[in-house]
Amino acid sequence: MYNTKIAYKLFLGLSFFILVLQEKINAQIVIGTPNLAFSQACASDSFNTYSTTFVFSPESALNISNQFTIEISDADGDFSNPIAVFTSNPGTITTSPATLNFSLPITISGESYKIRIKSSSPVATSTNSIAFAAYYKIQDAPFTINNLVSTASYCSGGSYLLTIDNPGTGSNDSPLNYPSLTFNWYKETGPTTAVFISEETSLLVDEEGTYFVETNYGTCTSNSFSNRVTINEVITGEANAGISSSLGNPFCPGENFTTLSTLGGNSYQWFKDGLVIPDATNQMYQTNESGTYTVQVDLGSCSASGSIELISELFDASINVSEINTIENGESLSVIITTTANNPEFKWYLDDVLITGATEDNFEATEFGIYKVKVSETSGCISSREFLFEINEAYDPFPEVENIPNVISPNGDGINDTWVIPTQYLSGTNTKVLIMTNRGKVVLQTNDYLNNWPENDLSLSNVNQVFYYVITTIDNEPKKGSITVVK
Repeated sequence: MYNTKIAYKLFLGLSFFILVLQEKINAQIVIGTPNLAFSQACASDSFNTYSTTFVFSPESALNISNQFTIEISDADGDFSNPIAVFTSNPGTITTSPATLNFSLPITISGESYKIRIKSSSPVATSTNSIAFAAYYKIQDAPFTINNLVSTASYCSGGSYLLTIDNPGTGSNDSPLNYPSLTFNWYKETGPTTAVFISEETSLLVDEEGTYFVETNYGTCTSNSFSNRVTINEVITGEANAGISSSLGNPFCPGENFTTLSTLGGNSYQWFKDGLVIPDATNQMYQTNESGTYTVQVDLGSCSASGSIELISELFDASINVSEINTIENGESLSVIITTTANNPEFKWYLDDVLITGATEDNFEATEFGIYKVKVSETSGCISSREFLFEINEAYDPFPEVENIPNVISPNGDGINDTWVIPTQYLSGTNTKVLIMTNRGKVVLQTNDYLNNWPENDLSLSNVNQVFYYVITTIDNEPKKGSITVVK
């Protein structure tokens, strides 16, 4: 009898344990498709933060050790070997919807990436996001080809090889320093149009035209592009050989020597003011003197010559304000020019109109508009430099408004672009602001509203779309209404 009671108690305890364990095993969540807060991801050293929002249910199924992970596919949207780009700390995300930020690896390059969300406890995986273009612009600056020479020639029946300079002259940031990059060569077909030619690191040209190359960042825009080079075929006689100056023209001899470069050929001879420069027989020639420089280039079965009137600029100048400045109405901006010019002369302009009486190296600007100051050296090397700067009225992100608006037009014209509400509901008042679609999908939920909705393109499918808001103050006094977004 005693053994029977013990066995019965053990049976009850084991059954209870199995039920608890079974309930834990059966606990699971469903993770919705991640919603992207961007249409394409064009990352760089200066910007590499993107966000995604997702829902999951039920919240009660999450274990305290759960972590959410964002995984990114390969460039074709395949998750056979995904990369984890973010993992949350255990137990930090407990409510739905959730928004996570992540950064792209520097190896990202393609047009059809996708992301997905995974949970660790319980284990679950969302469906894949929509495809998006993603590139990390590891090099995002203009670069040079053909030693920055704007022209080139080849003899009839021959060709000319265009190459990306590495390292090039001056501060050229050659993209060849980044082995993972690929390139697209183009030939101009009009003032603003071009046709794709090749994906190589160099281009062998046997057809006249103007050519340039860009780093391949797909649909992402970038500043990684080259100068243009116009190539001509020489049938008989001489071709025009362009000459470029690495420090520009006019150039400042205080910046050391400038390098003159011409097109590639078999041999070279440089001249200054019509006289042969001894031993100047390379494609490049360095100088710190003004003058008329010419070069003769042997192209094989034909030849080319070029000329440049090199002018030195003997003074430096700087301005103490930025290109874009803001001041309040009634305030002023103190502008000062510093220069080494001999007997300098100063002329100040507002919206291209000369400001009478403004002839000093400083000016107190009180009006909004585009300013220009021209600094001239009136003795020695007579030359001038210009500085442009703009003064705008400071933007007030929290203007005083009496009523909650029900219409906005986010078209980028600076007027009624965002939903601006009275200051008693803004950041610092602990007021809860909720905005949802007409289907009940939450698009904004915050206790720290900054008059900044919508921050992203809403991708409106209709001419006008209606959203609904609920504003709840710290005293739990709700205000409800609609917002019509005019496309």
